[in-house]
Amino acid sequence: MSNKLDNIDFYMVTDSSLSKNGIISDVENALRAGCKIVQYREKYKSTREMIKEAKHLKQICDGRATFLINDRVDIALAVDADGVHIGKEDMPFETVKTLLGKDKIIGQTVHNLEEAFEAVKLGVDYIGLAPIFKTDTKKDAHKPCGIKMIKKIRKEVNLPIVAVGGIDKENIKEVIEAGADSAVSIKAVLGSDDIYSEITDFIRIIKGCKSR
Repeated sequence: MSNKLDNIDFYMVTDSSLSKNGIISDVENALRAGCKIVQYREKYKSTREMIKEAKHLKQICDGRATFLINDRVDIALAVDADGVHIGKEDMPFETVKTLLGKDKIIGQTVHNLEEAFEAVKLGVDYIGLAPIFKTDTKKDAHKPCGIKMIKKIRKEVNLPIVAVGGIDKENIKEVIEAGADSAVSIKAVLGSDDIYSEITDFIRIIKGCKSR
């Protein structure tokens, strides 16, 4: 991982539509389990609500985990988040970089080797490779790119790879062994009655794979 993203194993993404106990509780449990990176992803609330919630999450994460905002550069600026995660259809990287400044983290979603090369040229801090497996968490998800794509990108790209899409405790091992540095599991985690234990398990498996 790059210096900005050292020692990251499980990558937490919030989703208020799937949360059972509210995202504040979800994030608190994730941090308690040892999660070192949190992305605030919200599609259904007003900007005012998002700023209030993101500000609260930033305070919870402060000094404990890297706090990123999905898509919304304005929210990231408003709460002084550690950075943003963008997709190819979002604000262009150059504009995001200009607005946020050089010290903030910018991650970008890619789906194949060509897009990974583009992300490297732009100067992103990490790539989110998605979807690895079939997922219904995201309505506009691309076709699964599979484990082979992780291996292909790992051989060619030196950036941290965060694997996203359809990941659970049954397949996380092959994802990390293929070369991903970190992984997101939204449905498996937020659908659990015990988020703390779920993330603890994920981190234990990921660390186990990396220590070999």
